[in-house]
Amino acid sequence: MKKILFTLFIIYGFGLNAQKTDYDWKKMDPKQRKEVINNLSPEERKALLTKFRNNMVMENLDIDPNDKTEFTQVYNEYLDSQKQIKSQFNSNFDPETLSDDEAKAKLQQSFDVGQKLLDNRKRYADKMQQVIPCQKVLKLFQSEGMMRDKMNERKPHGDNNGNNASRPRQSP
Repeated sequence: MKKILFTLFIIYGFGLNAQKTDYDWKKMDPKQRKEVINNLSPEERKALLTKFRNNMVMENLDIDPNDKTEFTQVYNEYLDSQKQIKSQFNSNFDPETLSDDEAKAKLQQSFDVGQKLLDNRKRYADKMQQVIPCQKVLKLFQSEGMMRDKMNERKPHGDNNGNNASRPRQSP
């Protein structure tokens, strides 16, 4: 009987932990945060990162509470659209192995994708200006570039000898 109660208690405890997704991240130490994040499913991790990113953008831009829902929808739509366009270019290749014709085609493809990204950015800048002022859209794009630069600083490049040849440079 004790074993059954203990098992039910464990299952109940895990069920509560699985459902608890509203953590007080600021009060957790880094080790606790890492443990919680590592125990999340990939879908939960993605949702959590999206929530963190959206909250950070909202705070940075000081979005009016009445506009947060609409802006978040447009912003996430923009990011999804940019991601979809970027997926059209496979940057995982070694330029040294391409023939001249293949390299020219790949270069042209990178220009085409870059232009699509720019056109998409302009289109969504217009959509965002219907929700937030132009100054905040500009600030968003500036912070987007700074975040990308920060992420690139953290990425390991090449091997330990400073050789970047093993890792192809990414385009768009």
